[in-house]
Amino acid sequence: MSKSLNKAASDALVHDPNGGMDRLREIMRRLRDPDNGCPWDIEQGFATIAPYTIEEAYEVADAIEREAWGELKGELGDLLFQSVFHAQMAEEKGLFSFDEVADTMSDKMVTRHPHVFGDENRDKSAEQQTRDWETIKAAERAEKAQEGVLDGVAIGLPALLRAGKLQKRAARVGFDWPEIGMVLDKISEEAKELAEARDELGPKEVREEMGDLLFVMANLARHLNVEPEEALRHANAKFERRFKGIERRLAAEGKSPEQSTLEEMDALWDAEKAAERAAK
Repeated sequence: MSKSLNKAASDALVHDPNGGMDRLREIMRRLRDPDNGCPWDIEQGFATIAPYTIEEAYEVADAIEREAWGELKGELGDLLFQSVFHAQMAEEKGLFSFDEVADTMSDKMVTRHPHVFGDENRDKSAEQQTRDWETIKAAERAEKAQEGVLDGVAIGLPALLRAGKLQKRAARVGFDWPEIGMVLDKISEEAKELAEARDELGPKEVREEMGDLLFVMANLARHLNVEPEEALRHANAKFERRFKGIERRLAAEGKSPEQSTLEEMDALWDAEKAAERAAK
């Protein structure tokens, strides 16, 4: 987007309902204009916007999880705006432009898909393509002087997701349990150590043992070919759904959870589980 638009041309683009990416980028430029922009947008930097970027990515995932297709368009727009925001800040600093971001991604996709955009045979399984993808990524890391096996796993990832990526990297060089039974044994060991820390040690040790147990649980998920973040989202949704069911059943009796005993709520929880099974 050229910065030379006059006010009339800029206004016309900003209010053009079919302006597409040019419109969005001009809106972002106007929001960040130091003289006439929005004070809040002007004050932001990469670090302050990053949490919103993560939040918007999760809201996209949430809409997909709920199959809320009517909401997905808006959530994808929110996420796209985050990329535009970061690119605008980068351009102001002379780091790179939005077009360079797009070109970098395009170059990466072409390089990583030689079976689509090059001469390589397309007759391969998804599993083979995943292995080829990892080989290409390893070569890219080598070019960046990332020599360690774990180099390049983003620190800012959600902890559960990062645990899985670290373990997958280590497994590629043979640092992995060969059978799932050994992972289950390790879970039992870590659970025992957590109980001992709770009974005999302090909060710091309890936190450390809790982390060890969660880390091994992430490893179990990898061995079972389960995405732990997705599995936990499903568990969260199930808990929320069933607890709301408890609230509905209590409300029908003129009561609230605060006015009920644990035994009453446990019984209603079991009733919700039974109702879900019957509905299947």
